Amino acid sequence: MHCPFCGADDTKVIDSRLVADGDQVRRRRECVQCRDRFTTYELAELLMPRVIKRDDTREPFDEEKLRSGLHRALEKRPVSVEQIEAALSQIKRFLQSTGEREISAQIIGEKVMDQLRELDDVAYVRFASVYRSFQDLNEFRAELDRLEEESGQKGSGK
Repeated sequence: MHCPFCGADDTKVIDSRLVADGDQVRRRRECVQCRDRFTTYELAELLMPRVIKRDDTREPFDEEKLRSGLHRALEKRPVSVEQIEAALSQIKRFLQSTGEREISAQIIGEKVMDQLRELDDVAYVRFASVYRSFQDLNEFRAELDRLEEESGQKGSGK
């Protein structure tokens, strides 16, 4: 690590500790040459896969686009920002764990729907209606029936 004050190549670590729920390491360093001290933060750089869209084009993964979609679906619903961020983290962890360089937008959409189903049924149906492009009321009703059936199975212990 280069010293930000004098540019020397050699610095030593004085203290290290985990921060941000263990996702980062904070290090106090001292320059061997000028003796000035400074702090660095380290975090793992994990590459996100590129997204393969329905029209077969590819684009970089956009976390803000995903966050915006979740917020839109959950608008005016009783779900906290912390719950939304946790869902976002789970989706990102899933994408990273695949180890793939590219992933279908459809897989991401299904993962978003899984998370929304856990958070809020109304938000799930909102997202599903747009994502699955419901054409009429019958498709909407079929999705509601399926959701109601799943809820009934959860409650009965099946």
